[in-house]
Amino acid sequence: MRVVIPGGSGQVGQVLARHFHAKGDEVTVLSRRVAVAPWRVVVWDGRTAGDWVRELEGSDVCINLTGRSVNCRYTPENRREIFDSRVFSTRLLNEVIAGLERPPAVWLNSSTATIYRHALDRPMDEFTGELGGDEPGAPDTWNFSIDVAKGWEEAFFSTPTPRTRKVALRSAMTFSTDAGGVFDVFLGLVRRGLGGTNGKGTQYVSWIHETDFVRAIELLIADARFTGAVNLAAPNPLPNREFMRAMREAWGIGFGLPTAEWMIAIGTWAMRTESELVLKSRRVVPGRLLEAGFEFRYTEWPVAARELVERWRAGRAASAH
Repeated sequence: MRVVIPGGSGQVGQVLARHFHAKGDEVTVLSRRVAVAPWRVVVWDGRTAGDWVRELEGSDVCINLTGRSVNCRYTPENRREIFDSRVFSTRLLNEVIAGLERPPAVWLNSSTATIYRHALDRPMDEFTGELGGDEPGAPDTWNFSIDVAKGWEEAFFSTPTPRTRKVALRSAMTFSTDAGGVFDVFLGLVRRGLGGTNGKGTQYVSWIHETDFVRAIELLIADARFTGAVNLAAPNPLPNREFMRAMREAWGIGFGLPTAEWMIAIGTWAMRTESELVLKSRRVVPGRLLEAGFEFRYTEWPVAARELVERWRAGRAASAH
């Protein structure tokens, strides 16, 4: 199988590239920078057609993950880059794929679970979930993230590609042991004694273990019944207080300094990121995957956290020798 991954140089892209490469599939990552990798890396800018177009001709799957990291301050310039990098690259791929003689049969396009409203009261699936943007009193940064998600999906679905099936990946945080990934960041806080409850701790955390993320991607590629938006999240999101407790227990530490909302605001400002990434409640569940009979290997966060910690430790021990 020929798999092309635009924007595949980030954490999630590397998880997928490793998986398909290990299976013996032909993997091509489209990246803004040349990089040495076990798979083919081709340069593109996400805005203009070029030599990279031939990589999609005759391919089987396109998995577009392109987008500037949201782990930054939402300044006007960064907001523009966050929005444009997602929307422009998706529009460009629409134009290119629609014009190919042998386009990929499946196009999975990254989206985000942040598209749903701040939800403390009930889970959000694809059937009854409420999109955000209209919550009274919601911070401007929350509404911005929702606007980005909506614009991203609109750009994806606006152009028909009759020979290419489309699926928007409304992904929760994907946890792997990669350096610099989201798990690495959370674990770093726990290891330094800073892994206490964030804010009130009642806000929900949606998550998915990398094993289930990859398995779900395989299902979406193989099963032609899947079109439109699909939630990629474990079936049991949990409040931040419980999420952080499980992280501490997995590491073997009994205490973590709690952080009040005002402390998070100062800390995220100092780290050049946004408190929305911590304080917004994401209570997203995988309705369509469960309906299709998908069986998660990691349904409970404490179990997933223990496995990730054990593998993280083993990886660091191996690299030390």
